[in-house]
Amino acid sequence: MKERDIKKEIQSMGEKDLLIKLDSLRRDLFTLRLNTTTAHVKDYSQFDKARKNIARVLTSLRRKGIK
Repeated sequence: MKERDIKKEIQSMGEKDLLIKLDSLRRDLFTLRLNTTTAHVKDYSQFDKARKNIARVLTSLRRKGIK
């Protein structure tokens, strides 16, 4: 997905959807970290993308006054 598509998707989500998305993104980042210790990761830019998406979700939650 492109960055602006992700931003629009996150902005249109509700509280529960954002929390589910946040959990999913954190699990993906954890899986990436595990893969670096057990196998070779081809695309290290996935770490930056995952962290930025987590920050986007947290920002959206804060703007909505949830966290």
